[in-house]
Amino acid sequence: MSKTKKAYVYKGFERFWHWNQSLLIFLLALTGFEIHSSFSLFGYETAVDLHNKAAWAFIILIIFAIFWHFTTGEWKQYIPTTENLRAQAEFYLFGIFRNAPHPTKKTLISKLNPLQRLVYLGLKVLIIPVMVVSGLLYMFYRYPQDGGIEIINVDNLEIIALIHTFGAFILLAFVIVHLYLITTGHTITSNLKAMITGWEELEEDDEEISKKEDNE
Repeated sequence: MSKTKKAYVYKGFERFWHWNQSLLIFLLALTGFEIHSSFSLFGYETAVDLHNKAAWAFIILIIFAIFWHFTTGEWKQYIPTTENLRAQAEFYLFGIFRNAPHPTKKTLISKLNPLQRLVYLGLKVLIIPVMVVSGLLYMFYRYPQDGGIEIINVDNLEIIALIHTFGAFILLAFVIVHLYLITTGHTITSNLKAMITGWEELEEDDEEISKKEDNE
């Protein structure tokens, strides 16, 4: 037995951060591929300029997001757990195509399922930092010092560029999977609407329903 309740799941800054992060990742990918000569849209020099500006905006957004996560306690959402991890993976691989029930329930204190926790944690502590550091190294490979130009103590930019590009492909793969998974809510658009309005229908378990009925 389960019912649903409408809850304010995603706060204002959380939605602001999510959509701006999405926009900046899209712009960084678009200009990054043009810099790699995959196509021509803005022109090389404009693409480089836009890429650099978007990168700085992304870094500033990350700083604000880190501050928000730690001051609100939302960082706890990413603490990994093995509980229901296998069941969650099997749900995405097989169960979702058989209309099987979701193995985990979203709550205000647990917005992410076990698999999401691992993926998002990996992005935040590994992939995004690698992208930021490699991007900064690429940007400041040569820098002015005492009237001359100094070079960071690396053999060449090739390894930095390869790492940066590899991280970009991982981010793009995540975005593609993420776009698919947002359609797997109660309805095709329910997850999207929740990230726009902040409100989402959450399932109540039997214990919560019993308490409500007793109070009534």
